[in-house]
Amino acid sequence: MLAHGSAAGIEVHAPAKINLFLEVIARRQDGYHEIETVLAPISLYDTLVMRAVGRKESGESAITLDVNVAVGLKQTTPAGRDNLAVQAAELLREQAGVTQGLEIRLIKRIPSEAGLGGASSDAAAVLIGANRCWELGWSVDRLSQLAAQLGSDVPFFLTRGAAICRGRGESVEPLPGLGGWHLVIAHPPDGLATAQVYQQCKVPQQPQRVEDFVKRSEDGRVRPAWRHMHNRLETAASELLPGIQSMKKEFHRLNFLAHQMTGSGSAYFGICRNARQARSLAEVLRSRLPGTVFQVRLDC
Repeated sequence: MLAHGSAAGIEVHAPAKINLFLEVIARRQDGYHEIETVLAPISLYDTLVMRAVGRKESGESAITLDVNVAVGLKQTTPAGRDNLAVQAAELLREQAGVTQGLEIRLIKRIPSEAGLGGASSDAAAVLIGANRCWELGWSVDRLSQLAAQLGSDVPFFLTRGAAICRGRGESVEPLPGLGGWHLVIAHPPDGLATAQVYQQCKVPQQPQRVEDFVKRSEDGRVRPAWRHMHNRLETAASELLPGIQSMKKEFHRLNFLAHQMTGSGSAYFGICRNARQARSLAEVLRSRLPGTVFQVRLDC
């Protein structure tokens, strides 16, 4: 996640992610699921610009959010405290004892309810940006403790590159070696709620293990790794949204190295041999599928 100062404040580019592997290990007593997953950031970004407001001695100031949805992205982004980015700012301010406010301007490009982690990435971006705006000097490890309270994927976005995530997703282990893979992502008009997909998912008696994927991705080559791609949630998501099966059939007809759903859906991605093939297949899918199609690459 890239952050830099600008005339408008602290600007952070918050990437989307894909799940190259996702297995559900067990149901937990706290209502979450124990998982093993491989997350990788991709070159699709929200942009957040933040600026501290109010004087430290003048009492607590407001945290505000202004959202601009990118052209062509049809979605409603929650405002105020319903937005995880605002919750991130409020949590950091409370824990750090800050009285200043924060103005957040969000340019939204990552679809919601897609399994691409947009809300979690935005929340992590706010933790990074607010930390700088308020001159707190908190370490990534310290911010990660707050991130885990906000959502399972938020700690991942505080790191750089791909990672193996365990627990409910908050335990992050860097996975070097991935990078340069070219992808096409299709996002249908309808989204899926993460909690609903997990509720529908059946925990396997013999879960697949992430080690098989990791061993074959160590040198960064696509072909050995894609044979071990897996997403346990895809079956449950397809039962809730039959359009996922329609996307899967279209991807299968084309010459992708591999393809599967990301996260809890509803976005679906395919791995390409190179950028030229990605451009070509993206154009084909735009003519065949409703919704939005993105051509991206792993940002590792």
